[in-house]
Amino acid sequence: MLGYPSNHTSSTTFFLMGVPGLEEAHRWLAGPLCTMYTLALLGNSFIINIIWTDPGLHEPMYFFLCVLATVDIIMATSVAPKMLSIFWSGNGSISFTACFFQMYIIHTTTAIESGLLLAMAFDRYVAICKPLHYNTILTPRTIIGINMANVLRATIALIPLSWMVSHLPYCGSHMVPHSYCEHMAVAKLACADHKPSNLYSLIGSSIIVTIDVSFIIASYSLILQAVFNISSQNARHKALSTCGSHVGVMVLYYLPAMMSIYLAWLGQGFVPLHTRVLLADLYLVIPPMLNPLIYGLRTKRISEHVWNIVTTSFFNYHFLNLKEKMHK
Repeated sequence: MLGYPSNHTSSTTFFLMGVPGLEEAHRWLAGPLCTMYTLALLGNSFIINIIWTDPGLHEPMYFFLCVLATVDIIMATSVAPKMLSIFWSGNGSISFTACFFQMYIIHTTTAIESGLLLAMAFDRYVAICKPLHYNTILTPRTIIGINMANVLRATIALIPLSWMVSHLPYCGSHMVPHSYCEHMAVAKLACADHKPSNLYSLIGSSIIVTIDVSFIIASYSLILQAVFNISSQNARHKALSTCGSHVGVMVLYYLPAMMSIYLAWLGQGFVPLHTRVLLADLYLVIPPMLNPLIYGLRTKRISEHVWNIVTTSFFNYHFLNLKEKMHK
């Protein structure tokens, strides 16, 4: 996949420094990070389980949401365990293969997530602007095709970057001033010119985000026009509520992601290194943690399902306790 070089570079071991300048605070950072990662795993697993087990949720919107939850788990898991190892025990060593595999997974999942947000915007556009054609446009075959095209786009787009960075010679320092194998932090350790890979990363990510955000804005512009033409106040509120959760997730994803990319490229002179590293760390963990909460609270059918589970569990618990007391 990545085509690692066969020379001595492939036997290199890198050392991740965590958050440079905040080494004494590493143990304090571990607690919040562990909490966020745990919530991300539980929340997204819960969303997947609800959608998978409830036939009433087997619709395109919820299928995209299920895929998004899966990608969020992979994204958070690609960085959080190693970061926790660094913060708790100081064990920052990572092999050449593991480092570039982690880098590839991070880049691929972030690109896939961007494509998923576009697919979800398209889903809402069809549902609100063309409701009579919803089931004929978004057929199971179309949904699978959209997801396969999204994964293929991310996979193909990131192979050249991974090849360029992994084939650089690393004959100097192997201390990576970051909590994970962030592309620019690793590339700067190379003994050769790393600017081509940096430019590819910056231009490639900018193109993907610009294309996706442009279509997302176009979709929601058409959606808003259609929503404000709806005479029913209740239907209008329902449409805006559903779209509001999507917009919230998009802002939560794109804003810190682009800030992290451009600050790594342009902010070296005026933004402290530890701030850039913390931002890069958090944008891979906070969105996966908050996405299930946003969709769980804002999507009526999911929130109703969660409420039914909670109330059923609560009454079953008290019923069993009452039954045990009666037997005693």
